[in-house]
Amino acid sequence: MLLSEFKKELKNLSRLYFKLPGGELVPSHFHVTEVGSIRKNFIDCGGVMRNERKISFQLWEADDYDHQLHPDKLMQIISIAEDKLNLQDVEIEVEYQGESINKYHLDFDGEKFLLLNTQTDCLAKDNCGIPESKPKVKLANVSEQQCSPNSGCC
Repeated sequence: MLLSEFKKELKNLSRLYFKLPGGELVPSHFHVTEVGSIRKNFIDCGGVMRNERKISFQLWEADDYDHQLHPDKLMQIISIAEDKLNLQDVEIEVEYQGESINKYHLDFDGEKFLLLNTQTDCLAKDNCGIPESKPKVKLANVSEQQCSPNSGCC
């Protein structure tokens, strides 16, 4: 979710909810402890130089059970970050404490912001020797002529 999309949805909310991938909600007394600008410059395994920009929100639970962050307050925090950090309209990444710090993509279901699991991936599959997956073939349906060396069936 882009920052502009997040702000658009945030404006229409009276309460702020984040839903974890397992279906449970982040406890209502969470704080947004950071709004950050992340720049990542790296070389993928194929030798290609890459640049990535994201916005990071860090969610944190305190022992302050009476506290609940209101959407207007979060909008104020974002506004300050836009000014001070020169935030661009890029993807938001959410950090939240699990067994370690987990990073999530963000989506919205009309009521709640959804924290979606992130996955690693190879960005240079065509350059680093990762073979494409072969189609699964039911061998009972394959004739001898179809399955020979270099036919691609096995």
